[in-house]
Amino acid sequence: MEKVLNIKNQTVQQTSTTHKTTTKLFWQGSPRDIVFEAHEIQEKLNRTDLPCYVMKDFRGRIGVANGGALVAEGRGLEVLAMTPPMGPEQLGDASFKADYNLKYCYKTGAMANGIASEELVIAIGKAGFLGSFGAAGLVPKRVEQAIDTIQANLPTQTYAFNLIHSPNEPALEFGAVDLFLKKGVHVVEASAFLALSENIVWYRVAGLSQDAEGNILTKNKVIAKISRSEVATPFLKPAPDNFLQSLLAKGSITPLQAELAKQVPMADDITCEADSGGHTDNRALTALLPSIIRLRDKIQAEYQFKKQVRVGAAGGISTPESALAAFSMGAAYVVTGSVNQACVEAGTSESVRQLLQTVASTDVMMAPASDMFEMGVELQVLKRGTMFGPRAKKLYDYYLRFDSIDDIPADERAKLEKQVFRQSLEAVWQGCIEFFQQRDPAQIEHAKGNPKRKMALIFRWYLGLSSNWANAGTDDRKLDYQIWCGPSMGAFNDWVLGTDLEAYQNRKVAVVAERIMQDAAVLWRVNALGMQGVGF
Repeated sequence: MEKVLNIKNQTVQQTSTTHKTTTKLFWQGSPRDIVFEAHEIQEKLNRTDLPCYVMKDFRGRIGVANGGALVAEGRGLEVLAMTPPMGPEQLGDASFKADYNLKYCYKTGAMANGIASEELVIAIGKAGFLGSFGAAGLVPKRVEQAIDTIQANLPTQTYAFNLIHSPNEPALEFGAVDLFLKKGVHVVEASAFLALSENIVWYRVAGLSQDAEGNILTKNKVIAKISRSEVATPFLKPAPDNFLQSLLAKGSITPLQAELAKQVPMADDITCEADSGGHTDNRALTALLPSIIRLRDKIQAEYQFKKQVRVGAAGGISTPESALAAFSMGAAYVVTGSVNQACVEAGTSESVRQLLQTVASTDVMMAPASDMFEMGVELQVLKRGTMFGPRAKKLYDYYLRFDSIDDIPADERAKLEKQVFRQSLEAVWQGCIEFFQQRDPAQIEHAKGNPKRKMALIFRWYLGLSSNWANAGTDDRKLDYQIWCGPSMGAFNDWVLGTDLEAYQNRKVAVVAERIMQDAAVLWRVNALGMQGVGF
């Protein structure tokens, strides 16, 4: 990206006069290959497919070249620092690119309710990256439509679909896996799992087979998104025997698949999700990623899988600096989330994109999650320009304090009905009945004779629709928009300030991905030169 290094006036400085090498190197080439001006140096640094040499000419000026030859003795210009070619395609684990047929080790996350839309997944897939469709929160018919559309537009490219753990709606999780298996979706991004479920084991094991040489083939790949070691551990190990026996008894897998499952881990990749939008533990990536890599190495040493699980990084990835930091810590790949929601292909509204363009890193807060409301699970949302966060917290406070909607004091209930729900709570309940009759009828059955469960479903009505209002751009509900967002959105806005990407109308998901990866490679080069005593 233009001005990524912010080179000014005196373009290069030899910051360490005491830096020494065991062998002096000299540069030989045409003087016309050396540049000294800021914009020319930027161009040389940007050519990450070529080597980069920094040298001092006979007049004492420090310049940069991409070509020429190096000699250990003889005539020439003294080389102060140098780097080999290091393009964005070299960042991360090459096997990640190979397995998913990708250009770079870069993936877009599955923002729920179709925010990670068909259009987004198709755009990122055609550009050579891996995208995950945001299937969480959508009814099976809508997910099936997305599968058909994406498969028609990405006939040879890799794509993924989100499989979110739904402990309160197990029928949805089962239905999603059943649909993925029937429709030939061969990569899922498993998220929000507190523990393995029989459904995710079914998906993984049902894709196992052997080739003629006896090698295990894993047709159904799992990318597990985690933020804790206790959640990562079961994905790093083989499928539990109790699930295998249950699936065998149901005829969901074959005896051969059950045996093969004991020789492979549950996941191909583990994504360490740090301080992200939506579901998050607000973990620091610098603490989380090294811990999970060590855990992976420990379990790999125990099981000796033929192919070890790769570990990627998500949460806070929105700039070249954050991407390079993740790769430098050993991430096999990086995943972006919040920044993609601000791109034109995202399945959200112009109102949301316009608002995200103005976000600072401090404009976020935690609020109750709809899908795990009763468990007290929270997610990170935007607090700027919306009242969703405080209102959602108030609803959870009511849930903790009262056993039914009838226990809520009359004046407080009236305020809720007027300001938040804009209708009576009993009318909301009728809406819940109609909704779950199509989505998961068991939810209504469980609420019969259980007033606290009924209250939870009523409150989840607001939490669920608030995201839909944001995606649809419902004008009279702007103060209730639930917009999943992490602090990385503010960092991205700071990075693109003054460039063409400052305007949200110019933010295309593949362009953002390309810029982050390209500039991360340039930044690696600048850092490498800096460690040799040359600063820009």
